[in-house]
Amino acid sequence: MRDAAARWMQHYITAWTSNDPEDIRALFTEDAVYCTRPDDPEAWTGREQIVERWIAGQDVPGDWTFEWKLLGVDGGRAFVQGRTDYRGDSRSYDNLWIIQLAGDGRATAFTEWYMPRTAAG
Repeated sequence: MRDAAARWMQHYITAWTSNDPEDIRALFTEDAVYCTRPDDPEAWTGREQIVERWIAGQDVPGDWTFEWKLLGVDGGRAFVQGRTDYRGDSRSYDNLWIIQLAGDGRATAFTEWYMPRTAAG
């Protein structure tokens, strides 16, 4: 499971870098749910809506860096801690992700937390 989670993360970074709809689609099952926060009342539901919403809010390639580590796995669920730094406006975020993976390595559910880092962070 750790290897599957690491592969998924590498594919996620590829999709984040390319913003290519096919790269994004490859990450998620047809009925996946993407939450931009826990208990998200406006969760992105279904692979096509995930692609649509991702593209609508896409980050500019090369304008960010991302470091991550796998905190652990539990069954098909992976827990990832990350840090995102944006070059253009100096924003930085601490990230916590929960990824539920299907047997084929695609996500059936993704939940992210992102909190702004303080200047001293």
